[in-house]
Amino acid sequence: MNVSIHLTKRIFLSSILLSLFFYSPPVRAQEVPYGTIDRKAVVTRHNLVLKAPSFAGPTQVGNGDFAYGFDITGMQTFNDQFTTMSHWGWHSTQPPQGLTADSFKQTLVETHGRMVGYDLPNPKQAALTQWLASNPHRCNLGRIGLLLKKEDGSLAKMSDLQDPVQYLDLWTGVAESNFTIEGQKVKVITVCDPDRDILGFRIESDLIQKGRIGISVAFPYPSLQYFSNGSDYTSASLHQTNLRVMNAHSVIFDRQLDSTIYHVACAWSGRGKINKQKAHRYDLYPASDGGSVEYVFAFSPSGIDDRLPSFAAIRAGSGMHWASFWKSGAALDLSKSRDPRWFELERRIVLSQYVMAINAAGNYPPQETGLVNNSWYGRFHYEMYWWHAAHYALWDRWPLLRNSLHVYADNLKLSEKRARLQGYAGARWAKCTGPDGREWPDFTHAFLIWQQPHPIFFAELDYRAHPTLQTLEKWDQIVEQTANFLASYAFLDSSRDEYILGPPVKTVPENNDPVTTQNPAFELAYWRFGLQTAQQWRKRLKLAPNPKWDDVLKRLAPLPVKEGLYEQWEHIDSMWTKYNYEHPAMAGIWGMLPGYGADRGIMERTYQKVQSAWRYDTGWGWDFPLVAMCAARLRHPEQAVDMLLHVSPKFVFDQHGLVGGGNPYPYIPSNGGLLYAVAMMTAGWDGDDNVPQPGWPNDGSWVIKWEGFKKAP
Repeated sequence: MNVSIHLTKRIFLSSILLSLFFYSPPVRAQEVPYGTIDRKAVVTRHNLVLKAPSFAGPTQVGNGDFAYGFDITGMQTFNDQFTTMSHWGWHSTQPPQGLTADSFKQTLVETHGRMVGYDLPNPKQAALTQWLASNPHRCNLGRIGLLLKKEDGSLAKMSDLQDPVQYLDLWTGVAESNFTIEGQKVKVITVCDPDRDILGFRIESDLIQKGRIGISVAFPYPSLQYFSNGSDYTSASLHQTNLRVMNAHSVIFDRQLDSTIYHVACAWSGRGKINKQKAHRYDLYPASDGGSVEYVFAFSPSGIDDRLPSFAAIRAGSGMHWASFWKSGAALDLSKSRDPRWFELERRIVLSQYVMAINAAGNYPPQETGLVNNSWYGRFHYEMYWWHAAHYALWDRWPLLRNSLHVYADNLKLSEKRARLQGYAGARWAKCTGPDGREWPDFTHAFLIWQQPHPIFFAELDYRAHPTLQTLEKWDQIVEQTANFLASYAFLDSSRDEYILGPPVKTVPENNDPVTTQNPAFELAYWRFGLQTAQQWRKRLKLAPNPKWDDVLKRLAPLPVKEGLYEQWEHIDSMWTKYNYEHPAMAGIWGMLPGYGADRGIMERTYQKVQSAWRYDTGWGWDFPLVAMCAARLRHPEQAVDMLLHVSPKFVFDQHGLVGGGNPYPYIPSNGGLLYAVAMMTAGWDGDDNVPQPGWPNDGSWVIKWEGFKKAP
């Protein structure tokens, strides 16, 4: 018995010594040489597999400037809310008779002892005010759906679908939809050309030979609703559709909506026929001599012909494009993590890249609902542009970011005019606009200011990636005039010998009284970042510092503090009980921004108060990455990850990776914010003491294999 006990002890001790000898701590995270990660494996394990007959949002194919959203059938068959949208598809109605945009009269508001004109709703010009608000508006270019006939000749309904399953291969951008109708199988393959606004469909089914399957094409008038899918199918008399039959295999639809003109060419394989059902509605049926048919639709605002690429060429081009996209820029692999939430976070990251590449990589900044639905009449928000696009810089995908950055150069003169008419120097950027750069009368739009430093932030991102004289010269006037406005807008309050911001001013949460609010915390921090960066820009150009900018920087009001905590704005009442909803902008001071003018101790206490008191159920999708970045900079990596996985009704990533929950649906700033936060948490930020992967926990629960990310400012 004693010998057995001693032998057991020796074996036990030996096993401990061996485990200590061979033990190595878990690899928490590591940057690997570019090209090391199996990107295809990371991406394709999150391919969409959809089996529900209906879902809230569409599956999409697109190219950044154009997108087609579809239901479980692979087309817009049962859901007339799904759209075909582009960055060029805009429409305007005629202004009220005898009036133009220039007829609008601004409202004078007392601003530090002088009367300043603002674009506020004018009750004496109510019709013109509404026209300016709703024009231009983005439009749905058309609905393309399946026609499915049952054996009795009636059209099938969603409930008639059996065993539906839809696959979206993210690596190729090809969707395959399968289902049965009365036991008859149907397969639809859906794809979009990567360079042109062209859709390809392949339909395979024995129903073709039975004459029971076809395609329905319908064209709507644009909707003038604030939030909509951009479609009005009830106003047939307000627009025109002219059908040109080119040959037995192709037609062209010429569309005219007031002054807006565009064209849709359609070509198909084999013989076929087209029937006009009613105004703006056409049915296309293939010949009944085969088991498959292919359709190609091309959309264009200018001239178009029927010489379209084949379905096979579109599919091949899509495959090459998406493989190239996924191989470009940064990547990370979370699959070795012990935290069971790794798959969901990686899913959000992968799907967000796809969502943003389709909806936020085109020739203009996207609207907040991308190319899915219309929000704010389809206009884009300058303050949201950062959340839509800044992540591309940290993910090293500059070609996608450059597509839309031209809006600053395009609208510089108009922004200078806006500032000049209000008595300011420099360029005052609009809040919400379309391609024309014109603002519309609105209380929030008139007074919001946190979009103003954005172009300096983008310029800095560009220079960090491309530190050349060419970059400096490209941005020089934009940075200069933006900083001139920042300095001019700040008002010198002689009673306190400080420059102050506002009133009137709308803060980030937009829940304040603009005529009584001054010195919002986030805006003060962003003003410091903007002016300090602009001075650095002058130094790079070998120019002397701007004395006005220096004076404002030296005497700009401090960030407002009450009871040892930063507050949303100076002298806010009941901050943590009355105004603890919407955006916790203070978190952005030391998160999205590097904390200029902030005290780390106060920021730490403020962050902890936000975590304990904020009503996150009222937040918007980008609030969660905003707070995650603050947590990361304050060295709370576990909480940073928790925020990116926060359970909130407004931060739910559905099966497509789209976020809704009470926001406009979908709300893509959520996706862009997530991607920026992940990049920052991984590659770090200026002043991170070169701690590897500083935004991720260091206990081995998260193992991040990554490549290609860039540091944040």
